[in-house]
Amino acid sequence: MEEDALREQLVRLLRGGDSHGPLEASLREFPAKYANTKVDSIPHNAWQLLEHMRIAQWDILEFSRNPGHVSPRWPEGYWPESKTASSVEDWNESIDWFCADLEEMITLVNNPATDFFGEIPHGDGETLLREVQVLAAHNSYHLGQIFLLRRAVENKS
Repeated sequence: MEEDALREQLVRLLRGGDSHGPLEASLREFPAKYANTKVDSIPHNAWQLLEHMRIAQWDILEFSRNPGHVSPRWPEGYWPESKTASSVEDWNESIDWFCADLEEMITLVNNPATDFFGEIPHGDGETLLREVQVLAAHNSYHLGQIFLLRRAVENKS
């Protein structure tokens, strides 16, 4: 039963919402019209941050479950090639992909066969527990940047 409690806590960590807004809802509520807006004092726009989160999350997910996965080149492979979303549809599609990969990680966490403490065989000592914590921290950090960016853009308008 302790593993059930751990799974529940990890899913809550991944979804967010305990100490800040829920991850998916927060992304979907961000006004797409501001996705490409640049603020002088902030190095990235919301599109770049979302794509960075999506790419990093995909990499962590695939590393966690696929021994043949090859990670993108660091650091450029973790940022979008384009500095802007082409359309509102691109923004929404990126959110959809992000959320789909998040659900895949949650499925992995909820799988009773998942070993949180054993080393990932193709890694360098990483465990799934570590990967989930890294993912949640990374997403939380950049979601905070997106919140800050939204406030700056709305105050600028």
